[in-house]
Amino acid sequence: MKLLLTGAGGQLGRETAALAAARGLGLVAMDRAGLDIADPAAVAGALAQHRPDIVINAAAYTAVDRAESEPEAAHAINAVGPEVLALACARHGAGLVHVSTDYVFDGTKVGAYVESDPIAPLGVYGRTKAEGEARLRAALDRHVILRTSWVYGIHGHNFLKTMLRLAGERDRLTVVADQHGCPTATPDLARALLAAAEALAAGRGVAGTYHFAGTGVTNWHGFAEAIIEAGAPLTGRRPEVAAIATADYPTPARRPANSELSSDAFADTFGLRSAPWRERAAQTVRQLLGTPQA
Repeated sequence: MKLLLTGAGGQLGRETAALAAARGLGLVAMDRAGLDIADPAAVAGALAQHRPDIVINAAAYTAVDRAESEPEAAHAINAVGPEVLALACARHGAGLVHVSTDYVFDGTKVGAYVESDPIAPLGVYGRTKAEGEARLRAALDRHVILRTSWVYGIHGHNFLKTMLRLAGERDRLTVVADQHGCPTATPDLARALLAAAEALAAGRGVAGTYHFAGTGVTNWHGFAEAIIEAGAPLTGRRPEVAAIATADYPTPARRPANSELSSDAFADTFGLRSAPWRERAAQTVRQLLGTPQA
């Protein structure tokens, strides 16, 4: 199986490239500087040169608040890019695994979102990701779309790393407690992407849209408390984590109040489920702080 990975410079892309290398898979990793996924000529050239069996698209415009003032940039990467990749894959006979988001939902549902729930994005980021899904589906049958949420890991910028940094600087943190979701660690998500790629390459009838997120539900405040708790024995820092409401922390983009995703369909199809989020978050904290993993 030959893989081409886009967005290889991001936190998920770096994790996926490392996992593929550890497994001895043939993967060509291309970051944003190496491949603009919204450029049809560049994408066509990359597929013609590398002739992958499967393309994994981890490229995305993920600056949720900045997207409100940069809709064209978000649209190019999140909506046009997936379509360009899908059309190129269709011409070359390749499959496409694409990463999407909980932000395609409005967060008003009680309980976990399943794949068949109607989408209703609240802002530019969610709308462009939803449009990217639709364009991809229309252009290529041989695809897997993975919606995920609250992604974190040892690379890039994310909530977990921000909390660790702030815990070293402040004695009191304020964190939103009325938004719920499933924190998803990049090692688990990378495994899911490769599992989907392998199934597509093998010709299994797995095409479609799936949810894959961390196991268990929390809110941002609970996530922050778990991060601080895991880091305290190693840093000696245990700042107060105060709960606030979304209304107390206004942002340019509205967030879904409920981002809980059911990963049951993915587990049933691919035989893979993520680790419990608390366990994985603690492992990530220890890795970032330099403690060997058990």
